[in-house]
Amino acid sequence: MEHHGSNNSHSSKAHIHKRHAGHHEHMIEDFRKRFFVSLVITLPIVILSPMIQHWLGLGEKLAFTGSNYVLFAFSSVVFIYGGYPFLKGLFEEMKVLRPGMMTLIAIAISVAYVYSSVVVFGLKGEVFFWELATLIDIMLLGHWIEMKSVMGASKALEELARLMPSDAHRLIPDGSIVDIPLNELNLNDKVLVKPGEKFPADGTVLKGETSVNESMLTGESKPVSKQEGANVIGGSINGEGAVTVEVRKTGKDSFLSQVIELVKEAQESKSRTQDLANRAALWLTLIALVGGALTFFIWTAIANQNLTFALERTVTVMVITCPHALGLAIPLVVAVSTALAAKNGLLIRDRAAFEKARNIQAIVFDKTGTLTEGKFGITDIILMDNSTNKDDLIKLASSVESYSEHPIAKAIAEATNGKYEVTEFKAIAGKGAQGVINGKQVKIVSPGFLRENNISINNAKINELYEQGKTIVFILEGSTVLGAIALADIIRKESKQAVSELKKMGVKSIMLTGDNKKVAEWAAREIGLDEYIAEVLPQDKANKIKEVQQRGLTVAMTGDGVNDAPALAQADIGIAIGAGTDVAIETADVILIKSNPLDVVSVIKLSKVTYNKMVQNLMWATGYNVFAIPLAAGVLYSIGILLSPALGAVLMSLSTVIVAINARFLKM
Repeated sequence: MEHHGSNNSHSSKAHIHKRHAGHHEHMIEDFRKRFFVSLVITLPIVILSPMIQHWLGLGEKLAFTGSNYVLFAFSSVVFIYGGYPFLKGLFEEMKVLRPGMMTLIAIAISVAYVYSSVVVFGLKGEVFFWELATLIDIMLLGHWIEMKSVMGASKALEELARLMPSDAHRLIPDGSIVDIPLNELNLNDKVLVKPGEKFPADGTVLKGETSVNESMLTGESKPVSKQEGANVIGGSINGEGAVTVEVRKTGKDSFLSQVIELVKEAQESKSRTQDLANRAALWLTLIALVGGALTFFIWTAIANQNLTFALERTVTVMVITCPHALGLAIPLVVAVSTALAAKNGLLIRDRAAFEKARNIQAIVFDKTGTLTEGKFGITDIILMDNSTNKDDLIKLASSVESYSEHPIAKAIAEATNGKYEVTEFKAIAGKGAQGVINGKQVKIVSPGFLRENNISINNAKINELYEQGKTIVFILEGSTVLGAIALADIIRKESKQAVSELKKMGVKSIMLTGDNKKVAEWAAREIGLDEYIAEVLPQDKANKIKEVQQRGLTVAMTGDGVNDAPALAQADIGIAIGAGTDVAIETADVILIKSNPLDVVSVIKLSKVTYNKMVQNLMWATGYNVFAIPLAAGVLYSIGILLSPALGAVLMSLSTVIVAINARFLKM
């Protein structure tokens, strides 16, 4: 019951999202239709306008009795039908007492329409219906392009949702296969996934072997090999083998659903830069209204110009100042960067923290599982007998240790596939193991065994490995020491590259670990870290982050999100690494799906390019006002330079288009 409830909840969310997308598409279609209808009606308006007829020298040829009334009728249709979205927007903005772009456009077209209508019915002056019509056309076109751009960015969510197949091949206990819709899948169901098909849910491979393309979900370009017991993600693409999978997660609990939810939250979350854009929009609205009033007052009361001229200047100032592009500048960049990040395995939970990532001065890395793989592996092989080589030494050790269950034994056993036949295997309690290979007794033992049996080793390299805090085992044939193997938590190959990249960016790299100082010092030296803090208990990690912050540094913490939760919360930016299919980590601001420290570098770089795009867009959206508003007001009228309302609308719409295109050029 509970499971079905979660499925229904998920499907209802999907339905709401689909309905919202459908509403958005309807609005795009509405603007498109209004634009084309208004454009067609604008043609006779332009032809019938006295000013256009005068410019073209066609006044006498096209003039007829009542032409002004026909012009008024056509213009009324464009004003009411084409201008409806802006007039409606005016009332909505006034209702919440937040005048903005719609208020400016509505006032501009209303002033133009009312004044021109009064002229038609008797007031002395000139009509500018053609300016009104072309202004509405350009505004509708600008909104249509803007909404298409926004829709294009938000379609990333739909693309993610579309990754899921429509049905699944459920295996019935009697061995038959039934195709069922995805929403009928239950936990612990067994499904068959054929080559080339998409996995219908998160699950575990029960039978079969294959490779899986997870690139759309995790950003991992290479197909990932999957055997029995491996986890698979719903929506990823099966490779060459047919596999049987047991369903582990469905509905809102699935990896893909969590990703979609996180992307949606991030796109809707408040951006600090958006606050700046909103303040700028409010100021532009005030400037437009005050600037328009001053323009009208100066031209009528001081410059003694006629009412038509003053009104035209007023309308142009208000049109030019519209913060149309400003409303689009930040949200579009947010939508594009969030979707781009998700496609590359970087999930942003907190936009404000993500924006702060560009200013990171120090990154504190958890060691185990973050900079290292979190499992033992061989780091050094030392030969002490000339009768053997490194490969043979590993093969001897691996053959004996393959019979043991000890974690160190497992690490040695996995070091090579080739094995000797071992007889008379026996564990040496607390000291190692032994067995007979090719008639000779081979022992894999600890340093304690050597001491107990008075076997002395005098080797500078061995002493150096002890200093590094590594675990060392010795391989003996009879009583002869053939060599030694050193083991440690294996350092990820990407860790060195990540730290190197961070150094180039001027970011300090610090390792935080519960390991002893010798192990920490060795790891820090191998990776190239700036600093390390060792022997720290899990509950003390947050205090250590605080100490680094007290140096005046903006600090990011990178850990696995479980025992590092308090430290992730304390840091200025918390980055959970290696989340895999468990993306619901509450304390992290950014979640990295893969266990790759290089993705931390990607987060900082993406934060920087995203912020740069935001600043560029703010400049495009507002910068042109510096010279456009004075021109619109008519400061260069004396030398014959004037901006018409229609040309003002072209400039304003052009900035909107540039902002939309600029956001789409955002790249990782």
